Amino acid sequence: MKTFPKPLTANEEKERLKRCREGDIKARNELIERNMRLVAYIVKKYSAGEKNNEDLISIGTIGLIKAVDSFDADKGIRLATYASRCIDNELLMLFRSEKKHSKEIYLSDSIGSDKEGNEISLIDVIEAEEEDITDKILMQENLSKLTYYIDSVLSDREKKIIYMRYGIPDGAKEYTQREIAGIMDISRSYVSRIEKKALKKLRKAYDDSEYYGDN
Repeated sequence: MKTFPKPLTANEEKERLKRCREGDIKARNELIERNMRLVAYIVKKYSAGEKNNEDLISIGTIGLIKAVDSFDADKGIRLATYASRCIDNELLMLFRSEKKHSKEIYLSDSIGSDKEGNEISLIDVIEAEEEDITDKILMQENLSKLTYYIDSVLSDREKKIIYMRYGIPDGAKEYTQREIAGIMDISRSYVSRIEKKALKKLRKAYDDSEYYGDN
């Protein structure tokens, strides 16, 4: 798959968004270009033999463009967090449209497979929409720094869930929320709540380090 440029920093994104709202087409195009890695990442969830990844990237890019054009910076979230939902929605609309023309949709219907060849159903995608894709990309691209934060700011239970969910240390098996729930003998929804709380802590630690210029 094509390699895309790295995302903008928080400060760069803020400056481009301001210019974009003032009608700067160059800033708008840069916001789209520098978030293409997010599109490619999300498309991996929907990889299927019958549909080319490049086609899915094209559809996902439509969602990204819609996100850039409709994003409200006053909401207090990063563009990528908002864009991930728009990209997901655009791809899901494609799959649902195709299903509607072929047969009735069931939550157990397969919509393809992941990069490891595991079948993905609609119910898996609905669960996946709860996940903050931006945080996962952040973890993978800043692993050494975030390993330090994981050990510094998370509780023991939060550490265990984050390590299992994201395959840390690098190369370890990644577990689904359902698998972790079974291993830890707690509900999947509780795993989800703990994961979200932990990711929020990690994002704050990372953003603080970026703001203060920590290495």
